[in-house]
Amino acid sequence: MSGGTGPPDRLAGPLWRQVLALALPALAQQYLHLLVQLSDQFLAGRFPLPDPSARERYLSALNTAGYLYWFVSSYSVLVSVGSTALVARLIGAGDRAMAQHATGQSVLLAVVLGTVGAIAAVIGLPTLIAALQLTGDAADYCRRFLTPLAALLVFQITESACVACLAGAGDTRTGLKVLGFVAIVNIPLAWGLCFGVGPWPGLGFVGIAWGTGLSHVVGCLWLLVLLARGQSGLKLRRGHGWPNGPLIRRLLWVSVPAAADSLSVAFFQLWFLSLVNQLGDTAASAHGIALRWEALAYLAGGAFGTAAMTLVGQNLGAQNPVQAARSGWTAYAIGGGVMCAMGLLFVFSAEGMFRLFCPEPELQPVVEAGVPVLRLIAVAMPALAAQIIFTAALRGAGDARLPVLISWLGFLGVRIPLAYLLTGTRVSLGGLGELPSTDLGLLGAWMAMSADIWIRGVFFTLRFASGRWKIIQV
Repeated sequence: MSGGTGPPDRLAGPLWRQVLALALPALAQQYLHLLVQLSDQFLAGRFPLPDPSARERYLSALNTAGYLYWFVSSYSVLVSVGSTALVARLIGAGDRAMAQHATGQSVLLAVVLGTVGAIAAVIGLPTLIAALQLTGDAADYCRRFLTPLAALLVFQITESACVACLAGAGDTRTGLKVLGFVAIVNIPLAWGLCFGVGPWPGLGFVGIAWGTGLSHVVGCLWLLVLLARGQSGLKLRRGHGWPNGPLIRRLLWVSVPAAADSLSVAFFQLWFLSLVNQLGDTAASAHGIALRWEALAYLAGGAFGTAAMTLVGQNLGAQNPVQAARSGWTAYAIGGGVMCAMGLLFVFSAEGMFRLFCPEPELQPVVEAGVPVLRLIAVAMPALAAQIIFTAALRGAGDARLPVLISWLGFLGVRIPLAYLLTGTRVSLGGLGELPSTDLGLLGAWMAMSADIWIRGVFFTLRFASGRWKIIQV
């Protein structure tokens, strides 16, 4: 790459090709991660139980565990977003030596924050699960499932930081290769630890989590070895492990507001989940399965968001804001098209998708509750694509503060109030009395979610179209 002229040579060519060169490996990476989640859901729906009536409680626990694990992903943003944005700027400006130093500081930050997060998670899990209105056996299953994942959190955070730095350098293929191997390792590990091998009976439900956690340990160590060898020009050196105040500040300048956005969204999602959990195990199980399938769409948006973040950052580093803007719009055009195609899949295949995880007759109520909501979310695909891809593009530019306010507006002004109005029979206003609600159950909750997605999607589109992000310094 020649200094300060734009993206690396391997990303040269028409802009749509540059977007696809970054997005397709990231998309495959995201879908491999989804494959792991779907495998976990498949296992939870099929391992033998002495009491078949307990199946819904296991599925409900896995749904809540999935939300809390999403909180982990949001926590990793505290390192990953700043890493991609800063490394992309430095690569675009031709300063590879500083990009290497930034990579070292990103790994250091990930180890510190991952360790702190692991300790806090292990200690706080029971309280957090209770706050989500999960009780009895389902709460105990959820706590046991999440404990090994929390204990091994530092490896997943560090893995995420390494992948983010490589993406900033224009390399999403290495992340695909490593995380693809993680997925391949995870599936037999989870099956073996759940069901047992030979005479060993296995760990049951919690074995699924151990399989996931240990596979991320493998991925993290592999990525560290690759960076130590200089993968994609990002070579970790011994001196890079010492704290560098100015570089850490530059990383956190983007990551802290982005993490505040992601963590606040995760908190609001947990609040939303607590409302769903109050509807009972059937609704909670259907909600979790619908979200697993919806991931086919929003993970595609995340992959094209990665492309947008990288290209926006690199082009701004190369002093080419016009190309940066075109990168964001191109990523949205292609990624939005993919997500709308997924929406059509939900409309026509929702029942079969649910029956894959609910094969037993006693789970028919879960199918009946979940199919309508999966079809409903198809209508929100254009707005969800805008929300995900333009958020990433703005973060690549260092514009991570206003999105926090937009997220709060969507959740506190739209999703949560509407969910109260649409899910129950009465809404308490304290001393002001009560309001009648529509009692639409899970469908009402997803109607509230769809309204929130549309409002935030419009706001993020307008923010990116304004171009104010072009002058922000990272």
